[in-house]
Formats: sequence, structure tokens, C-alpha cells
Amino acid sequence: MKTRPACLAAALLTAVALTGCGSSESGAASVPDGWGKLKTKGVDVSYPKGYEERSAAERGKHNAAAAVRTRDGKKVSVITVQLGFTEANSAEQAAIAAEAGIQLGADVEGQKDVELAGTDEARRIDFTFKATGEDGGPSKGTPVQGVILTGLDSNDTTFAIRIDAQQGTLPDGDLDRIIDSVEVR
Repeated sequence: MKTRPACLAAALLTAVALTGCGSSESGAASVPDGWGKLKTKGVDVSYPKGYEERSAAERGKHNAAAAVRTRDGKKVSVITVQLGFTEANSAEQAAIAAEAGIQLGADVEGQKDVELAGTDEARRIDFTFKATGEDGGPSKGTPVQGVILTGLDSNDTTFAIRIDAQQGTLPDGDLDRIIDSVEVR
């Protein structure tokens, strides 16, 4: 349960973000021309051309939004947004919970702070794993790179943006632009 000082601190951080003095230099996320956007009540993230947004019926029941890139009928990259996936009081706690959801056998490279527009505290988790060959994804054993961006929105609800991509299908520049596009509310 949040204490009164924690709620006051969250309110002050929200006020700072609303005045345009958040963690991003411009106060708003950067979105490249022609990109789509996954919009949720707590966080938005943009995705490059070639991805298709999934409807509520097409995405997993725990995902508030999702976009998928396919090649030759197989999913080669997936971007998902989860909200309220755990009870946490900090980005670090949210990152610990998000890390627990990474498949067994994955190589977790660790956590680090990341700047996301609209919040002063967010974490990034980088990891790699071998595809299982299930659910229309890459063939079994195909190397996949993953990134999870996590923290708390202005209502102290956790969010996790997960980007999985078969190696070689998402250029580093596009990954950086996806991360730069995140806007937390």
C-alpha cells in the first residue's frame, strides 16, 4: 500500500511531466513519420512500417495492445504492451516482475535505467532466447532478441512494453526509435 509521502511524490512527478519538464528533452516522445502507434490508457509506443496492429481478439488476453511483423507467414517480431501486470512501487520492482516472465533458458543481459517521455523512472531489460517454433513464430531454435521497458505510469500502474525480434529482422536504429517513441501518461 502506498504511503501518503509516496502519493505526494507521484503527484509532484506528474505535475513536472505535465509542465513539459519530464525526462525527455522535448517533453514528448519522438515518433517517426509513417509509423503506427499502440495507444493504451497508461502508455503509448510507436512501431515501424511493416507491423500490423492486433485487435483485442487477436492478441493475448494479458496484452493491452500488440503489433506483429510477419515474413513468409511467420511472426518475426512482436511488440506488446501490458498494464497492471504486477503490484510494484517502483520501476525496479516492476523490472524484477517483468524479468520473471522471460522464458526459461533465456540469456538475460541485465537491467539498466532508461529515459522514457512522461516518467522519471523506467528500466530496460535486454535478453536473448531460442524460439520454440510455436504460435506462428520463427522456427524452433531461431535466435530472438528481446527488450522489455517497464515502470509505473502516472496512476502508479505498472506497464511493460516487450519487443521481441528474430535476429536480423529489426535494425538497431528502429529499436532505438521504438524506445524513443514511448510516452508514459
